[in-house]
Amino acid sequence: MRAPDAEARRAAEERLAGLATPAGALGRLGDLAVWLASCQGTVPPRPVDNVRLAIFAGDHGVAAHGVSAYPPEITRAMVGTFEAGLAGVNALARAHGVHVRVVDVAVDDELGGPWRVRRGSGAIHLEDALSADETERALAVGEQVAREEIAAGADLLLSGDMGIGNTTPAAALVAAALGLPASEVVGRGTGVDDAGLARKLEVVDAALRRVGDRAEDPVACLTALGSADLAASTSYLLTAARAGVPVLLDGLMAVACALTADRIEPGVAAWCAAGHRSTEPAQTLALDKLGLVPLLDLGLRLGEGSGAVAAVPLVRSAAALLTDVALLADLLGH
Repeated sequence: MRAPDAEARRAAEERLAGLATPAGALGRLGDLAVWLASCQGTVPPRPVDNVRLAIFAGDHGVAAHGVSAYPPEITRAMVGTFEAGLAGVNALARAHGVHVRVVDVAVDDELGGPWRVRRGSGAIHLEDALSADETERALAVGEQVAREEIAAGADLLLSGDMGIGNTTPAAALVAAALGLPASEVVGRGTGVDDAGLARKLEVVDAALRRVGDRAEDPVACLTALGSADLAASTSYLLTAARAGVPVLLDGLMAVACALTADRIEPGVAAWCAAGHRSTEPAQTLALDKLGLVPLLDLGLRLGEGSGAVAAVPLVRSAAALLTDVALLADLLGH
């Protein structure tokens, strides 16, 4: 995979060092500006005007096994709420000029749609989430959605998620990628009580035992431990990186998918920045593996892409600083 432009990175670092600001005064905003310039291949960076979020929605078989504080029916209800523009992420997106698209990959209802791969995904502690063919179809969905968003002029891509129970397969994907037990990766998701957390630990441990050595292959992981929506999101992120379009990651689901995409094709992480740190331990572990430090740490666990959308102003601020702040040499006349 092509890496971000090294020459642009050097030029951006040189420009950052030459700004009429104390050395290091811009902190991580300066680092973010350098990353953006290297992804764009231009210094100073272009404005980040066209930011586009795709929310991949799907149900998960594990939701019927007590791993979530909410019933599976919430998935369909929330998809409708996104489409009506009334969810948390919609409010943030309007505030920050982010385009929102909802992609129903595997919601368990009769409505269907052009991107539907199946109704729900398998309960991963009992069976594979998907067949091999369904995985390929889900990967194709993510690739096509990314291509369409890039064709629409995206300067920055975000991925969101909606699916009751989805932190369970996402944690399993992280555990498989990092070779960790469930006890180190599983969190409370939507806020399950102690009994729910214990069930979630049992489900992820059982899923990892069931899959065994197949966990060493990232696509096999998506088939056995993931879901159709997580596979689509993985391909969306992979396609963005292949096309040289920077990505701002959200919470556990987006980061688990980025980790999986980087396993499929090493180098994806270089095209990613982390929007926020969620409350899920698996997200922090995956970010550490990817070498990413979150821009925000607000205790968010809403999902939907909301943490990434909340961080968009920081990306725009970083671009503006590297572009519009005077150079010290110009002020001094040399």
